[in-house]
This record gives sequence, C-alpha cells and structure tokens, in this order.
Amino acid sequence: MSADLLAESERLLNGEVTTDERHPLFIRGGTRLEELGDGLAFVESFANVTALVDGGRMLLVDAGGILHFRQVHEQLRAWSGAPLDTAVYTHGHVDHVWAVPLFEDEGAPVRVVAHENLPARFDRYDLTNGYNGTINQRQFQLPQPMFPSGFRYPDETYHDRLDLTVGGLRVELHHDKGETDDGTWVWVPDRKVLCTGDLFIWAAPNCGNPQKVQRFPFEWAAALRKMAALGAELMLPGHGLPIAGRDRIAGVLADTAELLESLVEQSLALMNAGARLDDLVHTVRVPAHLAGRPWLQPVYDDPEFVVRNLWRLYGGWYDGNPSHLQPARETALAAELAALAGGAAVLADRATSLAAEGDLRLAGHLAEFAALAAPDDAGVLAVRRDVNLARLEAERSLMAQGIYRWAVNESADKIAQLQQQDGDD
Repeated sequence: MSADLLAESERLLNGEVTTDERHPLFIRGGTRLEELGDGLAFVESFANVTALVDGGRMLLVDAGGILHFRQVHEQLRAWSGAPLDTAVYTHGHVDHVWAVPLFEDEGAPVRVVAHENLPARFDRYDLTNGYNGTINQRQFQLPQPMFPSGFRYPDETYHDRLDLTVGGLRVELHHDKGETDDGTWVWVPDRKVLCTGDLFIWAAPNCGNPQKVQRFPFEWAAALRKMAALGAELMLPGHGLPIAGRDRIAGVLADTAELLESLVEQSLALMNAGARLDDLVHTVRVPAHLAGRPWLQPVYDDPEFVVRNLWRLYGGWYDGNPSHLQPARETALAAELAALAGGAAVLADRATSLAAEGDLRLAGHLAEFAALAAPDDAGVLAVRRDVNLARLEAERSLMAQGIYRWAVNESADKIAQLQQQDGDD
C-alpha cells in the first residue's frame, strides 16, 4: 500500500497541515494515481476515482470530471489493462461521470449503474444548461459560461440497495440523500473499503450551496451514521485524501453527522418557535467542539448556507419578513434609500467607514444599495468593488469567495467601461 496519500491524510488529521494549505478541491498537476492495495487504485483528481480489479474485471466508482477524464483514463490504463466491467456513479454531478465512453471506445461493453433519480438530474441539466454555465462561470471565475451536455446515462438503476459482483468481488450500493437526491455510497465488505462519494469531502458538508438545488442535511447525517458503523478500514471520498484506520474513519464520519444534526436541531427549534430566517442565520452555530476539526472547515460550503437550505427545505422561500413577500424592485428601494440619505455617495461613504470598522456585512448592504442607485457613478462602483474585495479576503468558503470575486470584477469592468467612454468623449 502506498504511503504517500495516506501520509498526507494523517498530517491533515493530526493538524500538521490545514485544509487551507491542502484544499480538498484544488489538486495540483491534474490527477495522481496511487495503488492502495492489491487490485485497488485511487485516482486523486478534482473529483476522485476508485478502481478495483478482481478476476480480470474492473469496477470504477465514479468516472472523473470534464476537465480530467482523459488523464483518469490514461492513468488507469497505465495501471491495469483489465476491461472495465461496471462503472458506478455515486451521483450525477458533472465532475464524476465522464470517462466511461473512453473505456467503451476500447471495444468492450460497460455497464453503468446509478440511483434511479440520476437520469432526471441529467435531464434537468439539459433544461438548465445556460443557468448552470453561469453558475460555473461565477463560482470558478471562468472566462465564459461553461457547462457540458451529452451525458452517458446509466444502463441500470436501483431504488434503495443493489448488490453487484464484478469478477469475484462483492459490492454493495446504498442510496441516501445528502448533497444530492441521487446519492450512492459503495461498500466492499470483503476488503473493508468504503467509497463515500461526496457524502464526505474533507470539509464542512456541501449542504447549503447558495446557487444549487435542494440538499438534505438530516438524511445526510443518517447516511454518515450508517457508514460509521460499518467498521471500514479504508475510506475513499469523492474529494480529498483517503483515510485509513477503523477508528479514524468512524470518528470523522460521526463528527460530520453530529455537525449536520446540530444545525438541523437548532434550526428547527427556532422555526418551531416562530423565528424568522434572519434569526436563524444569525443564531445557529456549529458546536464549539467541532469547529476546529480539520475535516470540518468551511473551505467550500459554509454552515450558514446550510441553515438557509434548511429553511428552504422545511419552510419554503418566505423568510418571515412581510416586505420581502411582494417586494419593490431593488433599484427602486436603493433609489429611495439614497434619496433619504442625501445621495448614493453618502451610502457609499458610510459603507467605506463600516468596512474599515470591520462590519463587512452591513457595509456590503450599503455598497450594493449605492451601486443600484447610481450604476454609472465610478466612485460609487469603486466602493462596491473595494467592499466586496474585503469580503472576499475575509472569507474561507469557496462558494462565497466566488460570488464576492464576481462582484469585484463586475464593478471593476463597469468602471473600466465608464473610463473608456470618458476617453472617447
């Protein structure tokens, strides 16, 4: 068994390296394959791929993303020439489902297996291709909207559980909702190997992504509890490093479940007491004893966003503020506030002062109102740019960073356009 990835994993678990330094979703150099046991390969990529070979047949758990699937195929083929028998999609996100056609081009048929909800996800991606392209552009700062189409649909789906045999290898597929409604986790009992998909990603669970569809914290926690009870000796997650050791694995899964359970319990208690969404957002917190865990840091999603997702799940979109039920246009509200304050520049100046005092949330509101009220004022736009830059620099969550960076670039681009117009005049 290779020690490299597992040694890195131990350093993270022990706190010798942080997930800011070793981010689970930033992989240097594309992909890296390591053999983690006889007939077991782990391809570290933006989204990881696991390959098991038994009886001259290969099983894949996930199939690589649109950016790295060719490297995944090349590295697996350098490792083993066994024909691909079965590929399991742990869910339908596009960073997990792309390499199968390359194996099929070799001439042998491949069986693709996934949960029964996955085909509907692919259908929805085609319906919302432009929207998803915009999300990707904003989240990852791409030069233009980008989202793929032409998915390889599964040949076989299942409802709750499906047992497979590949070569002589027994494999259990289990469905649970979590980040998606089509989630599958994979248990190989004879090898004590657990493939979690994105139910574990070396970060606070990606359960509140502000630009994505509904996610399921309560069911996610239940899935983690099931996996923690298995006695797995090697865990291969959808993102981030493998983890070895029964106690280690059970511990990180149980901690992640506890975090989600606490967010659910706190949120529901406030909702049942008649609180508004605003009360939840500013009250619900990660339990103090979990906040420092290296595998639960908010480097991708943010627990605050999970709270909003819980409100959407259990309470709909009305947030308890009657002015938000049938609101005025944002530009009209901004213009009224600017008039009351004495002009958009007054709002912008106050935003600058608040940011200097460290109140970036309130500064963000005022800077946005000022820019909506005076969209062609370069000075106001510069304040919006600078406030969002301060928010970007203070933020750990990749989700929030992408949105704040987008706002910075929006304002900077508009300022450049205004300066060009002035030059042309």
